[in-house]
Amino acid sequence: MNSKPSANSPTYRMPAEWEAHAATWLAWPHYKLDWPGKFEPIPWVYAEIVRYLSRHERVEVIVKDAPAEKLARKTLQRAHAFNENVRFHRWPTDRVWTRDSGCAFVWSCREDTPLCDKSKLYAVKWRFNAWAKYPNWKRDEKVGSLMAQAANAAEVRPEFNNTRIVLEGGSIDVNGCGSILTTEECLLSRTQQRNPGMKKRDYERVFAEYLGAPNTIWLDSGISGDDTHGHVDDITRFVSPDTVVSCVDADPASENYEALRENIRRLRDATTENGKPLGTIDLPMPAPVYFEGRRLPASYANFYIANGIVLVPVFNDPNDRVALDIVADIFPDREIVGIYCGDLIWGFGAIHCMTQPQPAVPE
Repeated sequence: MNSKPSANSPTYRMPAEWEAHAATWLAWPHYKLDWPGKFEPIPWVYAEIVRYLSRHERVEVIVKDAPAEKLARKTLQRAHAFNENVRFHRWPTDRVWTRDSGCAFVWSCREDTPLCDKSKLYAVKWRFNAWAKYPNWKRDEKVGSLMAQAANAAEVRPEFNNTRIVLEGGSIDVNGCGSILTTEECLLSRTQQRNPGMKKRDYERVFAEYLGAPNTIWLDSGISGDDTHGHVDDITRFVSPDTVVSCVDADPASENYEALRENIRRLRDATTENGKPLGTIDLPMPAPVYFEGRRLPASYANFYIANGIVLVPVFNDPNDRVALDIVADIFPDREIVGIYCGDLIWGFGAIHCMTQPQPAVPE
């Protein structure tokens, strides 16, 4: 499809993560260099996540080939995680961060009405280039299109100056009503630059047209250890149309202390798409997590909201309980489950990074 809709063509709305899902997409781990020296426990972390998710919704598991599917089935069966809600797709992949490589499912909406047509899914297929950092991305670049085909969603490919736009799902978060969170560090910096020449106003136009989010809330920067260079899903997340949780660090000596304080300042000055003040809830950070001398992007904000459940990364830290209680207060009608991510985070991602929701189409 053309990158820029005409005045008479549909625009789109990306639903909030707490809206009803048909399924969650994820890719089974196989690239051992993402967890050098620590790969062995990773499939079991995935199995635990699939076990919980499949109790509430379908789980679409991407495996690289038939032997990988056989191994994944065996692992899931041993973990009591294999059931009729688990489906496999044999597609070659480079890595497993489906939030970033996969498509963003959206509804079509007319500009002259707030209503959306939920009888038909669309899939916004951004270009993926491995965070403008790694060489192995060509298989993952195809995953979003394959997901769209499997979900029977019409594919949309946004462009800027006749070039496809690079965007990762972890760099944005929406409230489903017209507001979107992102960071200047990720989208505007020349470090790991995704889209040379794109300015704030260009991104804002794209967010309005393709995600139904004309109100962009620009935060400053992400957390230390994040090799994506500023993904917002490690720091601030919408938890309702007018409220966010945002990470804070109580230690003034921390590398994240001032950056997170600046983000909080911006959020307190921000408004929703309706011009109302944005509510903020503080979410603590765990103590720094290191492996082989490198700080990792451990954060409770990388949780995933699914049907009837919220999966929260935990790190055997005293703040685990605090974070779980905060999330439980926010989502009283959902089961809150802590997933140990001390090993998973060595791959520089956690639960939100590995999952991609597919909205439910009403019957």
